[in-house]
Amino acid sequence: MSQKSSSSSNPLSPPENYERIVNEITNQYENLSERYKQVARYVTQNPNIVAMESVNSVAAKCSVHPSVLVRFAQNFGYSGFKQMQTVFQSRLSTAAPGYEERVKALGTDIRKSREHGIVGFMHDLVVRDIATLQELLNSVAAESLEQAAMLLKDADTIYISGQLRSEPIAIFLRYLLTMLKQRVVLLDSAGGLAPEMARTIGADDVLVAIAFRHYAKEVINIADIANDAGASVVGITDSQLSPLAKGSTVLFTIPEEEYTFSRSLAAPMCLSQSIAIALASILQPDEEAPQIATVTGNERKRTRRTRGGKANGQQK
Repeated sequence: MSQKSSSSSNPLSPPENYERIVNEITNQYENLSERYKQVARYVTQNPNIVAMESVNSVAAKCSVHPSVLVRFAQNFGYSGFKQMQTVFQSRLSTAAPGYEERVKALGTDIRKSREHGIVGFMHDLVVRDIATLQELLNSVAAESLEQAAMLLKDADTIYISGQLRSEPIAIFLRYLLTMLKQRVVLLDSAGGLAPEMARTIGADDVLVAIAFRHYAKEVINIADIANDAGASVVGITDSQLSPLAKGSTVLFTIPEEEYTFSRSLAAPMCLSQSIAIALASILQPDEEAPQIATVTGNERKRTRRTRGGKANGQQK
């Protein structure tokens, strides 16, 4: 079956750096064939694997024939996969020094884990989470955290939407922001009212939308509703090719391997907590270290105040 080419013409010269090729893929994504979209998602979410592994290995992980990767690269002006791969290799040498050693060590750990039965599966998950968290450090910019925190600080109401695998992240973030005394509405799926509740979003509100492949349609629809209302959107997703990307005021991307059965929540939870801590630091400018209260901690404080008030009353 032949591939449909992009409606945009190939650039006169192929993109010279990683940022340019990702931008070019993003711009052309909607006009690519389904097979090319499959490749686009993989190469943008797994740039280190693309940089380090053979065309046959990358093709297997994309679930396509190697010739598809070659034609995909040619679609963006490269002579073939090898030339495109050099751009991804350049990114490794400049953006993530030492990453190759980490990946080799990770591969060794994973091979060892498979020798230890059921406990090995846990070991496999943990070492992959460590690698993902290290990549999170490289990919999240301080400016993005600060911008997201300022949007949340200035919001009249913060709405949060996340379903399926993303729902625990949404619930956790609701907890953190509530403990920072922000007005928060969780757009959960109970009763099928989430889209109707979303229609109360105004231009002075902020939506935090969380969705990973295969993106929950209701979350994407809610993000569109927020965009139409003129509200700011903080998107937490897996790729610049995500349907959340186009309408997000601030976008955080946490890539995941497409061949895993379920997304680990370690990195998204860490990112959510980091956003909340960034907000806490703005709300508490005089504190050396930002603090986020807990329900039990607040209850203890209220109990001490009540007992203290009763004791003072008895002394009068």
